[in-house]
Amino acid sequence: MRILLFGKNGQLGWELQRTLACLGNISAYDFPEVDFTKPEYLRPIIDQIGPTLIINAAAYTDVDQAEREPEKAYLINATSVGVMAEEAHRRKIPLIHFSTDYVFDGAKGALYTEEDTPRPINVYGQSKLEGEKGITQAGGDYLIFRTSWVYSLRKGGFVNKVLEWSRQKKTLRVVDDQIANPTWARMLAEITAHIIGPDMGSIRDHPGLYHLAGSGFTSRYNWAKSILELDSRRNEQVCEKLQPAKTSDFPTLAQRPLFSALDCQLFLNSFGTQLPDWEDALKLAMEQ
Repeated sequence: MRILLFGKNGQLGWELQRTLACLGNISAYDFPEVDFTKPEYLRPIIDQIGPTLIINAAAYTDVDQAEREPEKAYLINATSVGVMAEEAHRRKIPLIHFSTDYVFDGAKGALYTEEDTPRPINVYGQSKLEGEKGITQAGGDYLIFRTSWVYSLRKGGFVNKVLEWSRQKKTLRVVDDQIANPTWARMLAEITAHIIGPDMGSIRDHPGLYHLAGSGFTSRYNWAKSILELDSRRNEQVCEKLQPAKTSDFPTLAQRPLFSALDCQLFLNSFGTQLPDWEDALKLAMEQ
């Protein structure tokens, strides 16, 4: 198996490059090796590698900055994805792509299924939705995994921010009205490798769009509370109080969906597996 992975330096891409190594030869790329704002440059790379599977974990993920740079966000999250899908279909090889819960507006007030109509409320979500459309229009054997609140302890992300804040501030205020599924990047990579398997049979048997995120859901406030409690270096915390706040207390360029938690039952029904409860995954992640 020859795997072409885009987005190797991101939280998920870094884990994928290591987790997928046992399945075959991996050629992994990211910016600046590949400029995803110039989608046509992807075709010669794909030609050169001649992959039997393309995996895209590359994305423009700065939700607020996307409001300032919509053209760049669309080139990376939509146009480039469309090129990958076209090339995968032309070569009759599978494509795996990762999307987001931000394709929804958060107004449903209940878990979102794959049957719910996406209604993004920011440029990031809209650009990711257009990427999904590019894949479905190209056709072929593809898997689109919508995921949620992906984190790792390697760099960036909410978990590391909370740990950093706890060492700098006596009082932390975290929103309690944004609710979704925290998803550990390592387990998302591991379940992806499991689904691919040695012959990619599951992809060809069950192509399509699936929700794939940590089981259960929580607020950012409760997530932050768990992070602080599981911190192995709690003696370094100067934080004395964690206070709930509202999204409206922190004005941002981009709107965030308030309840974007995903129902992942279709994935479980199709593949016979699921990601563990978000709390159990967080405990394992924090033990590193």
